[in-house]
Amino acid sequence: MNGVSAIVEIENLAAAFPAADGTQQRVLDGVNLRVEEGQTVAVVGESGSGKSMTALALLGLLPPPARVLGGRLRLGGVDIRSAPEHELQGLRGRLAGLVQQDPAAAFDPVRRLWPQVSEAATRHRVVRTRTERRALAERLLAEVGLDDPEGLAGAFAHQLSGGQRQRAAIAAALSAGPRLLVADEPTSALDSVSQAAVLHLLARLRDGRGLALLLITHDLRLAAGVAEHIVILHAGETVERGPRPEVLDRPAHPYTGGLLAGHVAPRDGGSDGDGPTRTACGFAPRCPRVMARCREARPALAPLEDRRDVRCFLWSDATEPSRD
Repeated sequence: MNGVSAIVEIENLAAAFPAADGTQQRVLDGVNLRVEEGQTVAVVGESGSGKSMTALALLGLLPPPARVLGGRLRLGGVDIRSAPEHELQGLRGRLAGLVQQDPAAAFDPVRRLWPQVSEAATRHRVVRTRTERRALAERLLAEVGLDDPEGLAGAFAHQLSGGQRQRAAIAAALSAGPRLLVADEPTSALDSVSQAAVLHLLARLRDGRGLALLLITHDLRLAAGVAEHIVILHAGETVERGPRPEVLDRPAHPYTGGLLAGHVAPRDGGSDGDGPTRTACGFAPRCPRVMARCREARPALAPLEDRRDVRCFLWSDATEPSRD
């Protein structure tokens, strides 16, 4: 999408938790992704691949004592690494809304729904009075397809079904009018019928509001139903990214192919590539096409001719530049 500005720019992102031996245990080490205005990008990978950590880093919400070690991290043109907390608070909700993985955890069980749905709008002074806040909550609940929005606005979260709670969580993420919606596994707690309905809702909201959508999911085929661009994460690094048809029809990285086929080899203890730094291919221990050099050097994320980037020696001789 040349000529279109990017709302998310992440390049070579690295983040870590301090280990007991004084080293930094990297949970992200080479994440690359970009989301254009109005674009839908799906970040796909197994549990532990770094998907949610990437989203939290983007919003300046990494849980202590985790910290960003390096790389470029920009949201709406703002450098997240150097921005003060008050500026980050101004971005959350107003520029980017977050839909959490567990809709039940998104709401306080002892508060009614409407003040929670309108909370971001209240914080950013989009609405000021109690009447305005409740009216906004009811409009948003109707917009996400909930019947009887007036009645549900006065309900408690436990009185809603799982699908209703997820829709209410989406409504809350939209309340301050963001340009980007970050949806972290928004269908993982739902049955297949509700999953399809939520994905359809996200696509409708994207088109109707002109939103950019960053969808985080472990299900590559589910992502295919809504995303224009797919980023594959494995062990904290981007291993393949590109337009949906190219990634799905001609997967270049063995890990992507395994996800599509549903038979990635199980981990043999720990996470692939764990350690203070990575000096080899993180997928080598499980790769069916592993070569000797994969265990000796780390491949760079290199471009292919079909608008994709792939981190694999099957396609490129390039290695990752050494880091401190």
